[in-house]
Amino acid sequence: MKKQMMTMMMLAAMVTMSTSCQKDDTMESYDKQSTVTENNSSNNTNNSGTSSGTGSGTVTGDLSSFDISIDKTTAEPTSNLATAYYPEEEDNLANNSFPTQVAIDMSNPTASSADGVTISVNGNHVVANHADTKNICYYVTGSTSNGSLTILGDKKYEVILAGTDITNPDSAALNLLSKKRAFVVLADGSTNKLTDGSSSKNDHKGALYSKGKLLMNGNGTLEVYGNYNNGIHSADYIIFNTGNNVYAKSTQNHGIKANDGVFINGGILNVEVSAAAAKGINCESNIIVNGGRTTVITTGNGAWDSEDQEAKGAAGIKADSTFTMNGGELWLKSTGSGGKGINADMNGNFYGGSTYIVTTGGQFSSNNDTASPKGIKIDGDLNIVGGRIWVRTSGKNGEGIETKSKMNITGGEVASYAYDDAINSKGDMTISGGYVLAMAQNNDGIDANGNCYIKGGLVYANCSGQPEVAIDANTEGGYKLYVQGGTLIALGGLENGSQLSQSCYQASWNANTWYSLSYGNTTLAFKTPSRGGTGMVISAPSTPTLKTGVTATSGTGYFGGLMNEGATVSGGSEVSLSSYSGGNAMGGGGFGPGGFGPGGHW
Repeated sequence: MKKQMMTMMMLAAMVTMSTSCQKDDTMESYDKQSTVTENNSSNNTNNSGTSSGTGSGTVTGDLSSFDISIDKTTAEPTSNLATAYYPEEEDNLANNSFPTQVAIDMSNPTASSADGVTISVNGNHVVANHADTKNICYYVTGSTSNGSLTILGDKKYEVILAGTDITNPDSAALNLLSKKRAFVVLADGSTNKLTDGSSSKNDHKGALYSKGKLLMNGNGTLEVYGNYNNGIHSADYIIFNTGNNVYAKSTQNHGIKANDGVFINGGILNVEVSAAAAKGINCESNIIVNGGRTTVITTGNGAWDSEDQEAKGAAGIKADSTFTMNGGELWLKSTGSGGKGINADMNGNFYGGSTYIVTTGGQFSSNNDTASPKGIKIDGDLNIVGGRIWVRTSGKNGEGIETKSKMNITGGEVASYAYDDAINSKGDMTISGGYVLAMAQNNDGIDANGNCYIKGGLVYANCSGQPEVAIDANTEGGYKLYVQGGTLIALGGLENGSQLSQSCYQASWNANTWYSLSYGNTTLAFKTPSRGGTGMVISAPSTPTLKTGVTATSGTGYFGGLMNEGATVSGGSEVSLSSYSGGNAMGGGGFGPGGFGPGGHW
């Protein structure tokens, strides 16, 4: 109940602001050309190359091959940002003042007692206690290979790291044991490093540990290495802000762990973890991303959780409550078995920013239980309102985007290229806006286990082959697919028994070809897979015209160049369309007119 109340309060604050296809790798030979303007650029996508095949198009990026790596140097984004979030006004450093400065040199620390602060020293292990003295700022410099800094006190305080390197072989390097707010400021231009050892001599929760709220500020850099437990751990919540450049790595557990919230307002945040089932960013409450560039890489395989008695996988981000993406960039990669990009126990909300996810591991099995890889796994409702989401999964049973409840897509760009279902909901799925690409290698493109409503937006979906379809609803359970509006391109047909209140049409199609779809004042250009199945279903708000072998220039690109809206189209020939009523029993398509080719891939 506490988590639910906190979630509602935070969200209120933030929001103010019959055809078949054959199985194969659906994007392997996708070609690209860099003259279309993408609707949302990114510095990690591939933006070069030339286009080939039948007809031509203009593309940027490549959904099939973009990769994710640690990036400590590229400046954080300055656009597509949301308003910074502070649970309380006092969490903002600008609303505080710490004029009493206490200098601590970790290379040569000295004991002292002045200005209400007592400093005790044992070798290079330092304990600073400001008790009930207010407005204390600890200014920390120097290095030690066998030391630590512990801070005690009953009042909030500031710690400026101004070029310090602390290694503690036996416990935490920076141990903030006060339960009050800790403003950790990375001095402008400074380089700082905190490392713990692997020794179990003194059990501890992180190389950087805070018993109170951990509030990161400043324009310096900080590297944290956790060799015993987590890299960074707060028993309360953590806030990252614009200007921070933080790298956290753990070989034993999570990279960043917080009990009551993780709020990323800005900065450059890089996280790497390698332990089995470890999480890059793990929170027992809510996680909100408003800005900055966050990159997380997990390499550990799945593991059996003896306490919860279930198989679990690693995850780039794990929220025990709600996950919300409002702005900034999020780059997540998981290579181990059962690994996930985002895993949230309650709702998932995407309002803006750019999210890129890659998983390469297969399914993890232990004690008759499994953990499957997934790009995004949400146990509550999944709401996509804006921003860009690209997901690619390549390991066995890897689903792209999944919710265990309802899914609502009202805007944004969503592209999922998955080993298993590309987009899946356990409950009803409604698409009423946005741009949606669902490409499945071994299952349905879009699969709703309740009703599926296509009411608006643009949907481009592909399945793996019979008996799968491009867009599926749970007809066996008494549910249906309803096509009521929007623009639809389905390679692989629609579920039998669909209710098509907006007219749908069918046609054969050629592989590796640029098509144009025109209706009213709208023209779209899109590229088909280089291998294909047997038939295309299209639907639009007014009677469409379909052409094949076109050349498309200018316009706005989507899905890494597979779709171009507002294109200038030339050449090509018109395709004959016939009425379509549902199912996956059409003929035609494949390699050229009337042909058939194995598989379907870009």
